[in-house]
Formats: sequence, C-alpha cells, structure tokens
Amino acid sequence: MATQKLYAGAKLRELRTKLGSTQKDFAAKLGVSLPYLNQMENNNRPVSTTVVLALASEFGMDVTELSSGDSQRLISDMREILADPLFEGDTLPLADLQLAASNAPGLARAFIKLHQSHRQTHERLAYLDEALGREDARASPSPWEEVRDFFHYCDNYIDAVDRAAEHFARGNSDGKTLKATTITALTAVGIKVSFDDMAALRRYDPDAGILHISSRAPQETQLFQLLFQTAMTRQNSLLEATLDLARFHSGAARDIAKIGLANYFAGAALMPYQTFLAKAQDCRHDLEILAGQFGASIEQVAHRLSTLQRPGSKGIPFFFVRVDQAGTITKRHSATRLQFARFGGACPLWNVHSAFETPGRFLRQLAETPDGVRYISLARDISKPAGRFGAPVRRYAISLGCEVRHAAAMVYADGMDTSHASAFEPIGISCRICDRKSCHQRSVPPLERQLVVDPDLRDVLPYQVE
Repeated sequence: MATQKLYAGAKLRELRTKLGSTQKDFAAKLGVSLPYLNQMENNNRPVSTTVVLALASEFGMDVTELSSGDSQRLISDMREILADPLFEGDTLPLADLQLAASNAPGLARAFIKLHQSHRQTHERLAYLDEALGREDARASPSPWEEVRDFFHYCDNYIDAVDRAAEHFARGNSDGKTLKATTITALTAVGIKVSFDDMAALRRYDPDAGILHISSRAPQETQLFQLLFQTAMTRQNSLLEATLDLARFHSGAARDIAKIGLANYFAGAALMPYQTFLAKAQDCRHDLEILAGQFGASIEQVAHRLSTLQRPGSKGIPFFFVRVDQAGTITKRHSATRLQFARFGGACPLWNVHSAFETPGRFLRQLAETPDGVRYISLARDISKPAGRFGAPVRRYAISLGCEVRHAAAMVYADGMDTSHASAFEPIGISCRICDRKSCHQRSVPPLERQLVVDPDLRDVLPYQVE
C-alpha cells in the first residue's frame, strides 16, 4: 500500500502564529526554505520527514497532531449542511470540501455558524432547540448548540481541566477513599456535606454553606456530584479562565459550559487520565471491569474512554453517543472519522437502537459506513430510576466504538470475524447525506442524488436512487 502523504498546512500556520514567528524565522528553525514553507502552509506540498522531525525536536510537538484535528468533523458538518434543500442544485464535490477544511478551516466554521443562524430562523427540523418555532426565536446559535460545538471541536479533551482533576485525585495518597478526600476538601473551604433523603441529586445552599446530596442516588452518582461541587468551588478560577478563552456569544452559553467543565472535572477526577488509560489498556477496555475498579457507572466509563486524547499519551480514538427512546442524540462525540448527524437521530441500522430491546446486555456490531471505513460498535441500554415508587424511569442507550483496526485491543471483539466484508453491516450518518442506493430503512431520499420514480414498479422504496 502506498504511503499516504501528509498535508497539514493549517496546523503549521496555527503553530507559527502561536509562536509569534514570521515565515522566514519559522522556515529557518525547520531547516527549509521560505518558499517551501509557504507551499506547505498552503497545502501545495506535503510535510516532509525533515519538517516532522524538526517539529518534534525544536518545538516538542506531538507530531500525531499533524494528522488529526477538525478536518473530518468540518467535512461531515459541511456535507450535511449542503444537503439542506436551501442548496439544491449547488452540490459541491467532496474534493472541494476537503480543500476548504484543510486550507481554510476558519472559513468552514464560519459557514457552519452562518447556516446555524439561518436554520434557527427559518427551518423546522426534528432535532431543534426548543427555542425554535417560538415567535421570540433569535438568529444566533442556541446556547446548547454553541456549548456542544465547543466540546466537539476541542476533541472532547480539555487539557488544563483534565490535569487539574488528575492532580486532585493524585493527592489522595493517605489511604482515604476519594469520597472522603473530596468531603475533606469541601470542608476546608467551609462547605458542610449532608446526605439527605431527597429527589434532587444535589442541592447547594451557598448562604448556609451546606451541600445536600441525595442518599437515594447510587454511590458513583453521589461521588460524581461531590466532585462537581469541588470543581465549582476549588477550581472556579480555572473554569472561568477556560471560559474566557472560549468566547461564548451569550451568558447562557457560558453558564451551560461551566456546568459542562465542572462535569468534565468530576469525570476526570473519578477516573484519572494516566491511571485510567493504563487500566483500560490492561483489561482491553472492559467497561464492567473499569466501572468496578473506579467506582463509576458504565455510562461514565464509556464517556471517559472517548476523552482520552491527551497529546503524547492518546488512547484509542473512540466515538461515544447516547440516544433516547425516540432516537434523538442527547450526547455525542467522536475522535474517529465517524461523525454524527448534527440534526435528527442516528441511523436506524445501528445497534444502539436495539439496545432498548435487550436491557442489561451488551450488543456488538461490525459496521461499515458509506466511505468504506469499518467499525466495531458496542451498545447497551442505560436506565436511570428516580429513586421512588411511581416516579418515571429515564431510559437511554449508549454506544461506544472504534475503527476495526483497533479490534485486538477490545475484549468485545473476541470471537467476531473481522476478516470478511460480509460480517459488516452497512450503516450511515443521516439519510439526507447517505449515498446508499438500496437501504431498506431509508426515511427520506438523499438530496445529493437524482431520483427515478416508476409508477409501474414498487420495490422496497417507492423510488430508485441513481
């Protein structure tokens, strides 16, 4: 197989700008000519081995970062946007989208934000924020979407917060449990912890300095809520500094993001990066072993696995998604080439939907997306009881997966035949952008394809896709 050339112009420009260096000085440090650097930054030439070595030695750069980044996410988002009926007849070739994502990522993000603004004003899609459809809907991105995209394009890894959480957990060296250490830390800042019989998981009274935690909640939930409050009090300066860098458009988005960062801290403290990564590799990513080892829930473990993207110490690139019983995606992240639909639900052929039918069991699936990439996917239902009789039970399904080339590192791949193409089920991202011509679960026609309607023929679909 031919070696794939590495084009990373945007990454080079980003590093040079961050260093405050001119092209001439940067070229000298890399040991290349100014014209050669200019061509690499504009993706007219691939990054040479000499430059890769210089980046590692001169700047301590994790060179794996050159081949990662936002390109696949941007391409997926732009493809879905261009499938909007608004752009009917204006289909762009994939090569153009790849050029935009790699050469002008800032422009690509601006295009995505512009479409979000248009969609929030004029469209009524199934997966929309509640504010849409009201007379007071604004033409700015919804706070929820803005925060979701912030974590999405950070690769769901926030280095400063992750390391602070790891440092906090590492301080638990006197034999006490993490729960006891966390309560001690809260007491040190004047917060008394009280475990009470109540429906709410957590309620903090800042005037009285009392943190109420539900005694009905599972132990892992109680600890998570204690760690959340620790982040909000002891790590407030770090959270605020991170929010300043994010530059959210509204106070609501900033408030939502702060809760997200505090939740991130709690998960990272419960499952410290290096310790968790080593144990995950040792047990071949067995979710139940990891849950027992770290006192976490299956969902918390799966979510944490999807965040292990620390430069220089990365775990397997996983995707993680949570859906409700209606198929709506409520959490999503992907460090893989698989990107989830921004609007609407997940592909109905994906095993995450079947998890509701087999409660308490892990479902395994080998799947292939239209771009030919193959994955192993794990799905399971997650129930969240309210803790009292008669209260509604919240039911979700989660899925965790990775490209099949990592199957050997996954205990869930044992006994599965990954060598034959017939073992992989065809799945897609969204019907609107899926290229498959004969999918029996297609809900709407692909907007990038021509349709043929034959009144004398009724097959699985009432039309044929050219």
